[in-house]
Amino acid sequence: MEDILPRMRSWIERGEPVALATIVEVERKAPRGPGAAMAISARREIAGSLSGGCVEPALVEEARGVLDQGASRLVSFGISDDQALGVGLSCGGTIHVWLERVGPSVETLDALAAAVAANQAVALVTILAAGDRGKKILVFENGSRVVGSTGDATLDREVADAARVVLAAGGAERQTIGGVDVFMQSFFPAPVLHVVGAVHPAAELCQAGKLLGFRVVVCDPRSPFATVDRLPSADEIVREWPDAYLSRQALGPRDAVCILTHDVKFDVPALRVALASSAGYVGAMGSRRTHARRVERLREEGVSEESMARVAAPIGLDIGAESPAEIAIAIVADIVARRRKRLDRGIRSA
Repeated sequence: MEDILPRMRSWIERGEPVALATIVEVERKAPRGPGAAMAISARREIAGSLSGGCVEPALVEEARGVLDQGASRLVSFGISDDQALGVGLSCGGTIHVWLERVGPSVETLDALAAAVAANQAVALVTILAAGDRGKKILVFENGSRVVGSTGDATLDREVADAARVVLAAGGAERQTIGGVDVFMQSFFPAPVLHVVGAVHPAAELCQAGKLLGFRVVVCDPRSPFATVDRLPSADEIVREWPDAYLSRQALGPRDAVCILTHDVKFDVPALRVALASSAGYVGAMGSRRTHARRVERLREEGVSEESMARVAAPIGLDIGAESPAEIAIAIVADIVARRRKRLDRGIRSA
């Protein structure tokens, strides 16, 4: 939704209400998932999309009623296979859409816009249950700051706790909390992919990471290798020891650390720092024999077995990758699979 916030605010500032439509649940399959949003002005201007053309005309008509009456509602649209194919898609299913009127006095949306502008991670919670329908709470990742309330202090705490879990995963979910139907959506700055080692697959991994929306930083103290010419897709190149660099970073659950050096003097200190953080993905390149040596060194340095189990090693999914591009694809696929908790499907070799 952050991509349509500026246009929404411009419409509101000219004195018009706005209808905001957000997908809160998908059944079977759909062109876009939970959290996708579309705004409709009183003049029928549109920002964003929910389906690429399947349901937008009907949604504009639904929005007219919300703008006229002001009552939020939950509406559902079925997308048949024929409809989907008609707009160049190959998916049918049902989307459940929360449709609401947004005016100039929505405190949480103002706070959301400010948080997005300040690169702060937040979760926006919308109450879908009758009675409190439409109430919003903005939950900040850092600290205990919350904007808005359900009017029930216990429910507020439960909602905030659940929202921070969803935010840590970087997702959007509809849940029942304390018997109340709610939708939680994450907003956060671009996650960071920390690539340790400007080795052969590093350039391709930078490109692949950018496709996933990462800000990419390459760290390698060997300056002849860590150059803009060799790593044109990197957002930043750091020429210092990886453990010193990583120890200064606020590694979070959406960030990834990929250690490509397969050199114990670089790998072990970098792994020790990464495993002491809350980084969502930590992977290390090298054979199983190489990783066994790393594990022994990490044990000697007091790293727990539980922490070492977090390391994806050998790094990447086992897809038979050989070229640098294939290795990069295997690594980012591993990052996505772990983020989505899909490694129970036999796609990683024993």
